[in-house]
Amino acid sequence: MGSRKKAKPSRSRKKAKPSPDQAVALDYVRAWAHPAASAPPPEPSAADAAGDDFLPHQAARMASGGGGSVLFELHSHSNHSDGFLSPSELVERAHRNGVKVLALTDHDTMAGIPEAVSAAHRFGMRIIPGVEISALYSPKEIAGTGEHVHILAYYGMCGPSRFDDLERMLSNIRDGRYLRARNMLAKLDRLKVPIKWEHVTKIAGEGVAPGRLHIARAMVEMGHIENIRQAFNKYIGDDGPAYATGSEPFAETVVQLINRTGGISALAHPWALKNPDAVIRALKGAGLNALEVYRSDGKVDGFSELAEKYDLLKIGGSDFHGRGGKDESDIGTVKLAITTLCSFLKMARPIWCSAMKDILLKFTEEPSTTNLGKMVMFGELINFNGFSSTGSGMDIVNLCLSSWLSNNGMEEVELEEVRLKLAHCVGKR
Repeated sequence: MGSRKKAKPSRSRKKAKPSPDQAVALDYVRAWAHPAASAPPPEPSAADAAGDDFLPHQAARMASGGGGSVLFELHSHSNHSDGFLSPSELVERAHRNGVKVLALTDHDTMAGIPEAVSAAHRFGMRIIPGVEISALYSPKEIAGTGEHVHILAYYGMCGPSRFDDLERMLSNIRDGRYLRARNMLAKLDRLKVPIKWEHVTKIAGEGVAPGRLHIARAMVEMGHIENIRQAFNKYIGDDGPAYATGSEPFAETVVQLINRTGGISALAHPWALKNPDAVIRALKGAGLNALEVYRSDGKVDGFSELAEKYDLLKIGGSDFHGRGGKDESDIGTVKLAITTLCSFLKMARPIWCSAMKDILLKFTEEPSTTNLGKMVMFGELINFNGFSSTGSGMDIVNLCLSSWLSNNGMEEVELEEVRLKLAHCVGKR
């Protein structure tokens, strides 16, 4: 027997040190994502803000070493739309997968946000209140024509300003979903694929507007097809014989509303579009901020270039629904670069701060129980049932301020102005 050569011991590769830009970005993102563990990042000076380059000076200390990352998940769904998990279960799964910041982006509803915020608090995670809005791109804005698109909206921890305007649009879309689902079932019945309405609504859950995924699940359970993908490919996909339209608003209108309500807008899964360049160009003109480019299997060819062409931030997410199987990416599988996350926050934080100020000042104009409830609807005070005394009202307002401002920041002069107005209006009650 010949002698065997001894295998050389493998040398573990040293982790590459972060570049100065990466180190600065990491420190900035960490400070925002973990407010309890570190002081919040300072606000920009006037000169820095003008150049859109406000990063904390102390971040330079990261350049000398240290690694790590902060995992954001920017696209996920719960059972408040077409996901399989409750918001609490979704948060718990995200936590197990190492996610530190989770955007819950249910279709056309923000009803799951309070539960997600409450669950995230137990794990030391942050929730970005979000929503994925169904829309229609039509160059000539003719109802019933054009291409269906989905637009993601990301809001600060205080939620959208002018929430009633946003909810009015979302409610109209949800109402249209019921009519759309009934039309799909009627078409399926004519195709000899009978599905009972009660079956679909049971799968969707109480108060949840039924979507195509709920119909697909009913088709699988009834044994008409083998899996959900087959339901879309054969029957209810965009070009399928059982497809039906809802009452989606025009895409440009959606983007404009997101801007007006203090959100960041992003076009979801543009690779599913027939004419992505035309859609992206039109939405950029309406104020679109970002484009999904990354998914679990990497960048999709061509869309990084489109994002650069139209000066859009490149983001991505798993689009997790929790249905299981090899066709779905798990939550947290899209690991965005720390510099991308930093760019996202640099864009978002001033917009979210402005929305926060707008919400607070609106309350000073009409300090009603209803408006106070709107102030806290996306925070930890989810069991708030109104207030009856001046003291408790101011306590709640102060809690909002301390919670929001510690993470979003506001110029001291602005803050004092808002505090005085709040104290005055609550004191009059």
